Amino acid sequence: MSGDNQDIMGKIVSLCKRRGFIFQSSEIYGGLKSCYDYGPLGTELKRNIAAAWWSSMCYERDDIVGIDASIMMHPKVWETSGHLAGFSDPLVDCLNCKERFRADKAPTKDPGTPVEYHIGGKSSGQKAKAPVGECGYVCPNCGCPKLSDERNFNLMFRTSIGPVDPLDELARALENKTLPAAEIRKLVDEANKRTAVYLRPETAQAMFVQFLNVQQSMSMKIPFGIAQVGKSFRNEIVTEHFIFRSCEFEQMEMEFFCEPGSQSEWMEHWRHARMNWYHQYANQKNKFRFRKHDDDELAHYSDECFDIEYLYPWGWGELEGIASRTDYDLTKHAAASGVKLSYFDQQKNDPATGKAGWRYTPYVIEPAAGLTRSVLCFLADAYTEEQGVDADGQTKTRVLLKLHPKLAPYKAAVLPLVKKDGQPELAEKIVAAFRRRGVNVSYDDKQSIGKRYARHDEIGTPYCMTIDPESLNSQTVTIRDRDTATQDRLPIDKAIELVIERQNRS
Repeated sequence: MSGDNQDIMGKIVSLCKRRGFIFQSSEIYGGLKSCYDYGPLGTELKRNIAAAWWSSMCYERDDIVGIDASIMMHPKVWETSGHLAGFSDPLVDCLNCKERFRADKAPTKDPGTPVEYHIGGKSSGQKAKAPVGECGYVCPNCGCPKLSDERNFNLMFRTSIGPVDPLDELARALENKTLPAAEIRKLVDEANKRTAVYLRPETAQAMFVQFLNVQQSMSMKIPFGIAQVGKSFRNEIVTEHFIFRSCEFEQMEMEFFCEPGSQSEWMEHWRHARMNWYHQYANQKNKFRFRKHDDDELAHYSDECFDIEYLYPWGWGELEGIASRTDYDLTKHAAASGVKLSYFDQQKNDPATGKAGWRYTPYVIEPAAGLTRSVLCFLADAYTEEQGVDADGQTKTRVLLKLHPKLAPYKAAVLPLVKKDGQPELAEKIVAAFRRRGVNVSYDDKQSIGKRYARHDEIGTPYCMTIDPESLNSQTVTIRDRDTATQDRLPIDKAIELVIERQNRS
């Protein structure tokens, strides 16, 4: 990441804390790595993004319905999906600074290359040299090539369910016994298995295991989709770039079930539909791109996959994956559960027999978007600095978030010029008129009018409506546009309609 881009990222992080978008979790206790709390404005932004996604998926179509599934599921779900056995990263420890990291994300050098590092990983430590091993990578923290062997680390968070702690029973069984470490580990794993459940690492599996319930209860016909917004959890070894990669995050996923053989057509449909959705709310459309997965990086169950990537301040990063998952998931869960997760179409002939009626296992197209990453994407897209000249002729920088009105936390700010002469009362009536129509606005009478304008520019409020002495006589307000800073005088009713119409405009 270049210096300028690093500076922009730092400014976004600072703005998020200063203006109530995102805080470090448990900050008064020193914080918890990779965990974040959304403040009042961040909560509104995130909810608005999720609502816009949900509207595009469920309210604007007849062929998609939504669910809200439990975060904890039967362990056999994760055993069947392959997450218990294969959902892992190669974990390595640096023998010098003790940093733990993912081998596949570490810096690489040619094996045998001598590299210099500081003993202990601190700049004050004595310098030393060592050759890079056959693995070809070095510690991302201190640059030392002296590393432990790779070992797989499962990314799922494990907990237990039920009133009995299996480790209590194990502790009593091991009391006064001396056993090898490997034997103790085996006994611990066996004890944990009896009550183990996992926090879901993705929302997708619930939509597969509930396929039949949703299809039958809602009388859905193929093709149709199941959508879900919810939290997922991954015990990531490496967390990075603020909220981009964290242990707790939110996803917006949809599983679209279609006929075998039609998946390429639906992949093309969803690929463009999803890109158009981002473009609808973004300022800089050129910062979004598709990246097609090469054959050697496709998941074993997928026959095609595209990522929608966004050009974050540090570079291109995945924002959403759109995968053709074939019939893998439904087939695996049907085999493991003994329940037929299939669809019977009475109107079509079976291609294999030519007879009327075709029972098949649907194929699936999965657009899986990161809600947490979308928050960061739209913040980065909206962050703007403009140079101007103040009343004294001094150059100043105006910071604003050019958020789409539908995503902005507040749709307008209502500002009485002074706290007297009936201005606050009129302002409160305007706020009440907005709220009766379900529009979130801010009543703000703190500090000078210039500082209030600057504050609402910085949090992305599209319009400021100022009440002054003339407002009481003429029932008009001065309405200021965030992006252009231009001001117009309008009747109150027209100003309210302008704000509401703008947020509903694509």
